[in-house]
Amino acid sequence: MLDDRDLPEVLGVLHADPVAACMVAARVETAGLDPWRLGGQVWSCGHRSLRGGKLDGLCFVGPNLIPLRGNRVALRCFAERALRRGRICSSLVGPAEQVLGLWEELRPEWGPARDVRADQPLMAMADPPELAPDPLVRPVRPEELDRYLPAAVAMFIEEVGIDPRADDGGASYRARVAELIAGGRAFARFEDGDVVFKAEIGALSAQVGQIQGVWVRPDRRGHGLGTSGTAAVVDRLVRGMNRTASLYVNSYNAPARAAYQRVGLRQVGRYATVLF
Repeated sequence: MLDDRDLPEVLGVLHADPVAACMVAARVETAGLDPWRLGGQVWSCGHRSLRGGKLDGLCFVGPNLIPLRGNRVALRCFAERALRRGRICSSLVGPAEQVLGLWEELRPEWGPARDVRADQPLMAMADPPELAPDPLVRPVRPEELDRYLPAAVAMFIEEVGIDPRADDGGASYRARVAELIAGGRAFARFEDGDVVFKAEIGALSAQVGQIQGVWVRPDRRGHGLGTSGTAAVVDRLVRGMNRTASLYVNSYNAPARAAYQRVGLRQVGRYATVLF
């Protein structure tokens, strides 16, 4: 387990591929490597004799298990430690080669998974969108939480396949959504008081903002709201926050991929997700 003495080396790895590492970099840049502040641990493999040198393996362990770098030996080391701890994460997510390699090691004891999404194009753009952003998409205000939350729940059920309110009546999910709204990272288009488009900036590092939860109300689909709405969030990230905009999408979701390509997003890598 790494600590703040290893921070320069870890940041070097994260900044070498800022789009792929955005979820972890957003945490580490703010909290360092102290587990209490970070809300998780960062592992490497056999690095103690190499302090100050190259980290050949790197894995974040928290609500999600995110392997960012590692050959087969490193992934086996991470799997052995994860198996000793027991599964406390809700998913494995990150670069496909590392996620699928780690899952191969974990599957005999942690499987079967609820879902394995092995091919998720990772897309990004550093320039303003190639089409006009929807001028009606704006940051959600704190007092609009109760109007925004049903759309967020509907998106989560549609995308993840479970109800985020199941475990505690929705208290944790409501708090997370409220946190995004308070940080100016939840966006929506309202019509007659209802959300017809929504998206969030789920992770925000010094270089990249990762868009998540893109959703259009079913009866308003097919009218370009998803494309122009995503363009509005991209524009906020690129021109308003001086960040590269990024997201990942399931390879089988051809309409979403086409919409993101019209905005100007291009594939820069491949993610995978294993859901429990």
